[in-house]
Amino acid sequence: MVDWIPIVLITFKVLVLGTGMFFAVKWHYDQRKAGRDTRSVLRASGKVAAIFVLSLVGLVLFTFVLARMIGLDLTFP
Repeated sequence: MVDWIPIVLITFKVLVLGTGMFFAVKWHYDQRKAGRDTRSVLRASGKVAAIFVLSLVGLVLFTFVLARMIGLDLTFP
């Protein structure tokens, strides 16, 4: 049972993030149809994507540093 928890949680996370990204792209596409400039929409999307990736990398690094500080073994079997 314990072996399935990471698979279920990672699948759930991918589904939630995928749904969020779908609606974000759809919203930006609808905004472009409403008369916004394509270049500004792409620039805003790029900024949001860059901020998301940087925050994700920061969260992963923070998690690994915290896990090592409390003594967790992070080696793969």
